[in-house]
Amino acid sequence: MMHAQLLSQRSRIFDHADPYAVSGYVNQHVGNHCILMPNVGRPLASLDHRKFASLDLCRISYGASVRVTSGALDSIYHLQVLLRGNCLSRGRGQEHYFAPGELLLINPDEPVDLTYSDDCEKFILKVPTRLFESVCDEQRWRYPGQGVRFLESRYQLDELEGFVSLLAMICQEAEATEQIPRVQEHYAQIIVSKMLSLMKTNVIRTSLGSPAFEVIADYIARNLKHDIDSEELARQARMSLRSLYGLFERNAGTSPQNYIRQKKLERINLCLSDPTCNVRNVTEVAMDYGFLHLGRFSDSYRKLFGELPSDTLKRRH
Repeated sequence: MMHAQLLSQRSRIFDHADPYAVSGYVNQHVGNHCILMPNVGRPLASLDHRKFASLDLCRISYGASVRVTSGALDSIYHLQVLLRGNCLSRGRGQEHYFAPGELLLINPDEPVDLTYSDDCEKFILKVPTRLFESVCDEQRWRYPGQGVRFLESRYQLDELEGFVSLLAMICQEAEATEQIPRVQEHYAQIIVSKMLSLMKTNVIRTSLGSPAFEVIADYIARNLKHDIDSEELARQARMSLRSLYGLFERNAGTSPQNYIRQKKLERINLCLSDPTCNVRNVTEVAMDYGFLHLGRFSDSYRKLFGELPSDTLKRRH
């Protein structure tokens, strides 16, 4: 009953076909791989395929025992649902036999080594990395700079609440007579959000609010004399650059670099105004805070404080 819902004959591309022809098509649309098959008999492979927004939906059977290997998938994740037969997965130093009703998740940087039984049939969902990142950024969820990773590769479908019915709805929508791109994009985002909430990942799913900003603001305040770039801030905050820019926009109304420049100017203003601050001249303090072009520095300072830095220094005597 489960596999009857995941793509139908309407999506058929190959029926009782040469497995190597099917493999060639998969290489083009689902992910680069190699197949190794026994040299006996004439196995007949079948394939259903639909593009759906930025996703690919695929249902495949090779009709014989086949070993599928691939290097890292680079910029895509593979979610594989076993519909019939079994599949031996080798990876992360482990071997595991998948049975119908189980789900296998392959991260972009993981090599693939799978051996299908002769009666094996699978449903494969291919998801680009950028979709996971854009959903995280939209939800204000944090993930490390190296990207989203699934920490477990095996799941029982019946433990993933509502997931199979969501996959079935997506397949149904993919086969609908009228294709509505906007609806497909919404569905694609929903399935990715569902995967991030149901499965173990390295994503921190707490909303980025002011506490995260305060931590970064404190880091900036302690390092104002150093050259702080946005990439370094994103690493410190353990979030993507896009999340970082969103955080600054919400909390400071400006970009990270503008915020840092303003904080440097404010610190210089305090120093120039304070008689106890040991400053010989404006050039020295400007260079201390990384302003190498003195004309531009004076102009920025005047726009912020309404006077030249030299005037501020004069007034403190």
